[in-house]
Amino acid sequence: MAGLMLQGTGSDVGKSVLTAGLCRALSNRGLRVLPFKPQNMSNNAAVTADGGEIGRAQALQAVAARVEPHSDMNPVLLKPQADRSAQLIVHGRMRGTLGTSSFREARRSLLGEVMDSYRRLESRCDIVLVEGAGSPAEINLRAGDIANMGFARAADVPVLLIGDIDRGGVIASVVGSRAVLDPEDAAMIQGFLINKFRGDPALFADGYAEIERQSGWRGYGLVPWLSASARLPSEDAVRLERGEARGGGPVLIACPILPRISNFDDLDPLKLEPDVALAMIPPGAPIPAEAALVILPGSKATIADMRAMRMEGWDIDILAHHRRGGAVLGLCGGYQMLGRRISDPSGIEGAPDSCAGLALLDVETRLGDEKALQPVAGDALGAEFRGYEMHVGTTTGPGCARPFATFRDGRPDGAISPDGRVMGSYCHGLLASTAFRQALLARIGVAGGEEDYAHSVDAALDEIAVQLERHVDIDAMLELAWGATA
Repeated sequence: MAGLMLQGTGSDVGKSVLTAGLCRALSNRGLRVLPFKPQNMSNNAAVTADGGEIGRAQALQAVAARVEPHSDMNPVLLKPQADRSAQLIVHGRMRGTLGTSSFREARRSLLGEVMDSYRRLESRCDIVLVEGAGSPAEINLRAGDIANMGFARAADVPVLLIGDIDRGGVIASVVGSRAVLDPEDAAMIQGFLINKFRGDPALFADGYAEIERQSGWRGYGLVPWLSASARLPSEDAVRLERGEARGGGPVLIACPILPRISNFDDLDPLKLEPDVALAMIPPGAPIPAEAALVILPGSKATIADMRAMRMEGWDIDILAHHRRGGAVLGLCGGYQMLGRRISDPSGIEGAPDSCAGLALLDVETRLGDEKALQPVAGDALGAEFRGYEMHVGTTTGPGCARPFATFRDGRPDGAISPDGRVMGSYCHGLLASTAFRQALLARIGVAGGEEDYAHSVDAALDEIAVQLERHVDIDAMLELAWGATA
């Protein structure tokens, strides 16, 4: 039983993708590998086999390792719902809401639960691949840390540091991390990886050697730009903030980027459709009038995001879009926004509050303490689908008499307007089902493709694993991990 931890010189340096790729590479070698992230902060989450929720990246890493996602793979998950507060998920279950300062105090008490999860995973496999969060160089956050060096030292797990050469300054970021770290923390780092390299590796040979000389750490590889990673579901909202477009087809689907957007990976399967262009609309930009379909995504704070939508004028754009005959699909929080009213009498998402919705569906939502977390399957728009529920709140009203979907257990889900152009559902992951995606796109005049999303993701993981086998000294990494337990 062994562990190896990947930490980064900063956020978005590629820790999640490299961990997933290494999970697949080691699985391809016949090893029993499991992913682990002590603490994550993300509003993109997935339902686990044991009925909990974990960060989307750890669910993807489980797929890469060819195992079922489990809540032990991400024992502490923070889901931001306001600038200074977040929902706390421990072992897959809600445990209340914490402010920034209160979490920094509370996380010390969570280390024991984090270690319990890690030890359970460690007992079930040959190696645990651990992903850090942010950077250990954020030494202002070191006290009480459970995400990086606090965990690494508690578990006595060796660390490799990842630097991102694409953003520039990679020599300074790796060497500088060594300079600011506490000596005992720095001693946990046994080497580094340089990620996202473009061009001729020979051009960076001197730089690579200089990092080794100045840091005293061994280099374990120069990883090329992994283009296949674009086909993987994304957990990090950084890509959204950059306004990255998806696809260049003639039919436009638009999705507003709400401040507390969640589970936006629901839209990733649209990347498979050559006739579709998906526009993620940033604040300050209108929803394009030429859009054939507007998708309202999930939200971690539905009332606050409904108000943000009005501040942006997106409510006017959506109502005008509907009057012109356009289609609208709301998923989870987006479904709640399509109704007449959203109420939060118990203050689940902040202070007790309520607000009017878009009134495109004749329903109302009341948020409550119970959280639905379960995989589901059923029929919608005449097509079969699989997905999962992950929401608080109950939606009722006359519009529910026309359900959008019917689950296999007979339960109705969501609502659809009398004209069929406004649709709302609590089911995440709908678009990953090829038959459902075809049925939805047919409503806007697009013949959906036959490509299976899960197969596309699996193929991308295999491509990344091949690249890592070529460019990373995986044998030496295994020796490092297993040597630490000798």
